[in-house]
Amino acid sequence: MNMTARTISLSPATTQLHMTDAEHPIVGGRVELQLLTTLKCNLKCSYCSMSVGEVLGSQTELKYGIEQLAAFIERNLGGKEIYVTFYGGEPTLNREMMETVMRRFPSFRYQLQTNGTLLDNLPDWMLHKLSNVLVSVDGGEQTTDGYRGRGVWRQVHKNVNHVRDRLGGSVTARVTWGSSDTSFGELDDLAESFDYLYWQFVADEQYFGDSLDKRKAVLIQLIDKFFLRTDKLYPLIPIMGIVRNKVLPNRAKELYAGQTQCRVSTHIINVMPDGKIFPCPDMTYVPSMQMGEIQGNWLNKSPLQLHPDMPCAACEAYSWCRGNCMKNLYLGYVKKDERYRINVVEPICELVRFMGREIDRHDPHAWFAEAALPVRKELIDAEIYEYVEIMP
Repeated sequence: MNMTARTISLSPATTQLHMTDAEHPIVGGRVELQLLTTLKCNLKCSYCSMSVGEVLGSQTELKYGIEQLAAFIERNLGGKEIYVTFYGGEPTLNREMMETVMRRFPSFRYQLQTNGTLLDNLPDWMLHKLSNVLVSVDGGEQTTDGYRGRGVWRQVHKNVNHVRDRLGGSVTARVTWGSSDTSFGELDDLAESFDYLYWQFVADEQYFGDSLDKRKAVLIQLIDKFFLRTDKLYPLIPIMGIVRNKVLPNRAKELYAGQTQCRVSTHIINVMPDGKIFPCPDMTYVPSMQMGEIQGNWLNKSPLQLHPDMPCAACEAYSWCRGNCMKNLYLGYVKKDERYRINVVEPICELVRFMGREIDRHDPHAWFAEAALPVRKELIDAEIYEYVEIMP
């Protein structure tokens, strides 16, 4: 790892200095600077999106220095509120880089997305500066170990319990909902033992047979429990996000200037270890997706935007979903990958629409009207929305 200063060469790309808000490649006043510390990982999860295009393990050392990063931030992100997410691979495998960045930019907010197996190796001062830690688990012990390896679930829970009192912010269970046999009990246990639960429906061909019906049955139970109480929030981020957008439909439009809610279109940039910048961490294998570079000190608008071939505008969910996963939509409708569209994109969209219908069945406006003020405030303004997609 090399975070020493180097000579900075500027590309002919348009400078960001003195740009108007409309011209700036980042939409809004905040930016998520997602730094991939390394593409190495100490696990081999069976569904890993980084394995597509042989990205995982392809870059193990940084090719830019800390002062180059500082120059990039000053030129392209000046005036923005910056929160950094350390990502990978497994980001804690390059703890030195994390420490260097956190010391160089002490006023930024920080998040860590980790598999949790090395979480207990971080010093107290680093843990204290983390606004949120996303810990990747897949459900209960059997499900998680099935995807990640024997003993991983127990190790992760041990580590989370070990550091929890020293964390500066929240700890979130980040679930890739792959198995159709994942039960309500597994997800409910995570919601009760972590500050928040976020899940993402796996972007893989795992939606055959009765798998959609099985997932819908679990969603019904989760949504039912969400609406049982008005004095305490059941901390399921995808449900929270849909309810917020239904009750306050202008909120998503205000935050994302009327664009897609998927952060890759607006305010997240993913910096690879080699310094190249992409909008989506799952599409770093596509050269045409590059939108910037640290060493060249340039940044362009995200190429992942709503496209006329995407059917979102005519969808019943669009007013509150707002085109949530641009990678899926891009591959399925713009790149015309028919197999991916039929087997991945359409089933996931159906699950999201189903969630919306189930939420409507509980009359979210009436529930919100009865909710305690702290519940309403957290539903509207939860900081966790800034660190994850708020829908699957």
